[in-house]
Amino acid sequence: MSDMTTSPSNPAAIEAVFGEGDPRDPAIHQAQSMRAEWRKFGAFLKRPALPEEIAPGGIATRAMGRMIVLDLIIMGTLIAILMAVVALGVELPENLNAQLDLNAGTIALIVIAAPVLEELVFRGWLSGKPGYLVAFAIMLGAGVVAAMQGVANTGEEATLGVGLSILGGLVLAIIALIALRKRPPMRWFAALFPVFFWLSAAGFALVHLLNYTEGTLLALLPLLLPQFILGTIAAYSRVNYGLWTAIVTHAAHNGFAISLALLAMAAGMEG
Repeated sequence: MSDMTTSPSNPAAIEAVFGEGDPRDPAIHQAQSMRAEWRKFGAFLKRPALPEEIAPGGIATRAMGRMIVLDLIIMGTLIAILMAVVALGVELPENLNAQLDLNAGTIALIVIAAPVLEELVFRGWLSGKPGYLVAFAIMLGAGVVAAMQGVANTGEEATLGVGLSILGGLVLAIIALIALRKRPPMRWFAALFPVFFWLSAAGFALVHLLNYTEGTLLALLPLLLPQFILGTIAAYSRVNYGLWTAIVTHAAHNGFAISLALLAMAAGMEG
């Protein structure tokens, strides 16, 4: 006698279990295992598509945990490869992060503030909803005005101008999000979503070139692979499970990196 209570009985249910099918199908949100979630992510990378809806909290939390595990596995593998390269005598370009004083404030900035701000900038608008797109445009404009204020003024005037520009942009962005919160994703954005997805991941990786003070672009690009991979994972999480899952995933990524740096420092002091 067949067990109809546990066996998938329709294509949507089968896709939900095995992680295949149209990424826009809400049934796909219900991957039943870590491997199924990872297969779903792989299918998403092959055909990025904006889902029709975001998965509810319980499903989102489980999926987020699975994607964090994937990110940490990939990151650990890349770090091991990097250590092997260094052991062979290859000198890496200097990274500004190596000069940071890892006090409580710096750690909070890297693990909390940076993930929130970077996800808002690079992934917040990927929902395709008008509110997020308008808010992104406002914050981008506020950033330009703040930069102009910083260049045109000095001392307290510069600080005041930059601060007011950012604060004003933030207030207007929040108003836009509230006013347009019920608007659905725009059709043209959904059609072009694959382009926006890859641009978001590439832009997030390339901005980290600013961490390096030397080296050619060809030499630096492989060092941006962790950021590029994180960008794809965070973007996948953002559109499928909500912006908060991308922020938490990003925070876990940075927290793992900081933990390794602190362990290395402690080992160096003991040695």
